[in-house]
Amino acid sequence: MAVQVPLWQHYLQAIRSRGARRAQDFQRAENVLLTVLEHVHRLDPRFLVDYSRDLEAFQFALRTSEEPLHVEVPLRVEADALLIEEVGAAEAGDGPAPCRLGVSREGARPERRMADDVLSVSSEGGAGCRGHIAPSKVLRVLKDLLVAAVVHCRHQSLVTPGSLNADSLEEKESHLSLLVSSGWRTIRFNIVPMVRRKLWVPALERAQWMRGFPEGSLKRIISQEAALVPASAQHWRVSTDYLLTRLLGALGSLPGHRLDGLSILDRVNHESWRDGGQSPGLTFGHLKTVLLWASALFPAPEDWAELQGAVYRLLVVLLCCLATGNLPHFVYPKRNLLSDAGLDLNALYQRVERFASQPEASLRIHVTHLGRGPPPRIGNGVKALLQLPAGDPAYWATAYFDVLLDKFQVFNIQDEDRISAMQSIFRKTKTLDSKEC
Repeated sequence: MAVQVPLWQHYLQAIRSRGARRAQDFQRAENVLLTVLEHVHRLDPRFLVDYSRDLEAFQFALRTSEEPLHVEVPLRVEADALLIEEVGAAEAGDGPAPCRLGVSREGARPERRMADDVLSVSSEGGAGCRGHIAPSKVLRVLKDLLVAAVVHCRHQSLVTPGSLNADSLEEKESHLSLLVSSGWRTIRFNIVPMVRRKLWVPALERAQWMRGFPEGSLKRIISQEAALVPASAQHWRVSTDYLLTRLLGALGSLPGHRLDGLSILDRVNHESWRDGGQSPGLTFGHLKTVLLWASALFPAPEDWAELQGAVYRLLVVLLCCLATGNLPHFVYPKRNLLSDAGLDLNALYQRVERFASQPEASLRIHVTHLGRGPPPRIGNGVKALLQLPAGDPAYWATAYFDVLLDKFQVFNIQDEDRISAMQSIFRKTKTLDSKEC
């Protein structure tokens, strides 16, 4: 296995060599977008500009994939005048319940009151409610402002010629989409109106007890204001994107190869599993969720000390999710992120298992890396072992995934308690050995 270490490191170095350029491209494109949003704010002060986007640049540099980037545009609302009305109760762990945002007839100063162009008046609001802030109306107002701002910025030469085109602005149900050129790279931004509000969200409170993250980081993130984003034409929902992106940033402060493993899998996913981005498949969001679960399941620093081992900790979680057809949302675990993805999970599983068994072919990026690789790490039948959590959720635990690491010949932990727990799980699954797990 010693010959594999330079290959993993060389592959990571190739990714890192592009990271600085990607970060610069992002910064140029974001500067163009911020210029436009600043003019939107001048036209309508209700729409604010959020400059705290360092983590988005950091996340973009990690990626190889060219998926749209989300940009939140805060809507200024007088907190005392906001009435939050839940529309039905979501089951615990199933996802955030949609809500309506009512505006009180009292509480806000006259100059800070929400204009009627974004309100939907309903008899259900009661005598104390002027109306509800309708996401569809907010998006319509914001779209008109963006078109005017793009035209102004181009006419006044505030942005580089060719970097913007108002014709590329598209209106979706929950966001606006705009293409921005940063030179030779074009980046699509999904512009999402957002209302900030201090809320108690039970699912976020439960998440702070997760292991594997810097001490106090979850509590600090959760204590900040929640972001409410469009869920439909009339309803809003709590966004977890803000939380998950900051959790990813928190993992970057820990020693080890957590983020390196994510970068490698995203590159392999883009180049091999998605045929250079030409085929449908896993998104960076899917892989980010896999890393968050892997970090919670493998909280010990020694799990992430070696690059190859770090990648395989993500791989065993990903393979298990594909084999069971269930990738739980990190905050709302009853929500399956694979259920609405429209993917051929069986074909995708085969590709990921092939890489996990013989990764060398996908890691070769230069002619000098060609040659005979080592034999497959596993035989047929490992899928039966990977499907165990579907029948018994108790298997979703460190000891079970340690067994999987051992199957792929990358379990190198010396902790006696973990070895004992792994052996206990192994004895329970010994009937699967006859199937060459």
